[in-house]
Amino acid sequence: METARVLVAADKFKGSLTAVQVAERVTAGLRRIAPGARVETLPVADGGDGTVAAAVAAGFERREARVTGPLGDPVTAAYALRDTTAVVEMAEASGLQHLPAGVFAPLTATTYGSGELLAAALDAGARTIVFGVGGSATTDGGGGMLAALGARFLDADGKPVGPGGGGLAALAEADLSGLDPRLAGVDLILASDVDNPLTGPKGAPEVYGRQKGATEDDIAVLDAALAHYASVLGPDHARLPGAGAAGGIGYGALVALGARFRPGIEVMLDVLGFAPALARADLVITGEGSLDEQTLHGKAPAGVAAAARAAGIEVVAVCGRLALSQEALTGAGISRAYALADLEPDPAVSMAQAGPLLERAAEAIAHDFLTRPR
Repeated sequence: METARVLVAADKFKGSLTAVQVAERVTAGLRRIAPGARVETLPVADGGDGTVAAAVAAGFERREARVTGPLGDPVTAAYALRDTTAVVEMAEASGLQHLPAGVFAPLTATTYGSGELLAAALDAGARTIVFGVGGSATTDGGGGMLAALGARFLDADGKPVGPGGGGLAALAEADLSGLDPRLAGVDLILASDVDNPLTGPKGAPEVYGRQKGATEDDIAVLDAALAHYASVLGPDHARLPGAGAAGGIGYGALVALGARFRPGIEVMLDVLGFAPALARADLVITGEGSLDEQTLHGKAPAGVAAAARAAGIEVVAVCGRLALSQEALTGAGISRAYALADLEPDPAVSMAQAGPLLERAAEAIAHDFLTRPR
């Protein structure tokens, strides 16, 4: 029987396992049943939290910088570097993970640290920057990020406006002339799984504000403030896909930094070297914590499955929870999904025991796909 060649290219199981841990557990389960299988792992991410970790797992060097957190306190943020390509994850500097439990600051949380993190990548010699945006604690339209890079946002008295999206309501003048000149020579790729515009019914405050602690009144304030901000900087960019990503940091990158938007998983598959790894495989295992409708709209498993299907390679998926029909899975290029919930129906237990359960799911995949005649 021909030796099976398996590529494990899964995202994290949020709240349970990192993408690297998912790959390790799947590999352990496969090898228990099919010890002769050749298993290659390539943890993936779609631009959100976990993107730097995926790059490091693929051979990038992990770098750290002390930057300003979303509440204004110093935090340590990581980015990844290989040659002159950097992977910067805004959540590392301005993400929800930097907020104390139960503490939100929807009107004042700032992306200033994300700008400092981009500057750190520039200092390290980056000429191409993949800027993964998602998981933010902020809704400031990227104003803080731009201020950290040299822009000035002034009120009617010529004083800097306050931090966060709320402060933008007082904006009278935006001076971008002081932006770091190195940005002009950098290819900045805005990598996101979100294609929302900046404002309106599908904009950043309305769609994502509540998860950052915004009340209905806050959402109205933020939407008006961002609309005013865009009227000063450039309203056309506010309607572009990705402008609403990560509290509008996408807009700041598009309007002032010359960024170009690409779906996060497409960018990351390129950066991580997915194509050559795929060429070495005859079965791909992908997955994430929840396979649901959101998965089909630019999440990592859908991107992996689409690329594998285009190459004629079979794909199966692992997940904690499965909320897609077999018809939807097939349409996405996934032959079959193995859910931890089928092994342990109690969600709390399933999350706590995700590692051992994932090994059992991988054993089932090995029985179903690797022990049959090839």
